[in-house]
Amino acid sequence: MIRVLIVEDETRIAEAHRAYVARVPGFEVHSVVHDGTSALRVVTAAARTAEPVDLVLLDLGLPDANGLDVAAAMSRVRPSPDVIAITSARELDAVRTAVARGVALYLLKPFTFAAFRDKLERYREYRDALTPGPSALAQQDIDRAMAALRTTDERAATPKGVSPQTLDSVVACMRDATEPLTAAEVAARVGLSRVSARRYLEQLTRDGVVEKHPEYGKPGRPLIRYTTR
Repeated sequence: MIRVLIVEDETRIAEAHRAYVARVPGFEVHSVVHDGTSALRVVTAAARTAEPVDLVLLDLGLPDANGLDVAAAMSRVRPSPDVIAITSARELDAVRTAVARGVALYLLKPFTFAAFRDKLERYREYRDALTPGPSALAQQDIDRAMAALRTTDERAATPKGVSPQTLDSVVACMRDATEPLTAAEVAARVGLSRVSARRYLEQLTRDGVVEKHPEYGKPGRPLIRYTTR
């Protein structure tokens, strides 16, 4: 099993990441922490045991440190974990710095479960290609490992008829909500028709990002409200 440390300052999002990791075969959550100091402490302590942290899902906007500085500090621990940055930072400098500091993959918030699963599965393929053997790696093994990190998996592609930008807006709307929302309420906040909002919400339900809560007790069809997981 690949042991995963989740570093995310927002508790609700951290728990969503925990639930996502549990749904991807071959991965297990080692720990969940909410700041850079705790993350470095967990990685350092685990490195002294027979079960070090293999992978860190790292939010870059931490309350006590820049996530990229945390990634750099983790790289000095032996054995050092690999890092997937999970962030809303889209600036070119942030991406370049992430690459320079050893971040293996970069996942932009907000995202669907399909995109999250894609990153973890590509990382697993990378690890499998670099599994230690009786001899040094061949060029083809190294090429296969690098390709696993750079090739987009079609399973994570946005379904036909669903705009990635609009999907991101609906995800952001749901995560900002302090109470369950109906499709009509999401439509008003995002600027969609009610039918379109429901289509996107149903897609997010299939992806595991949101869940439905029918409200019964009134004549006619039950009122459906949606919440983030």
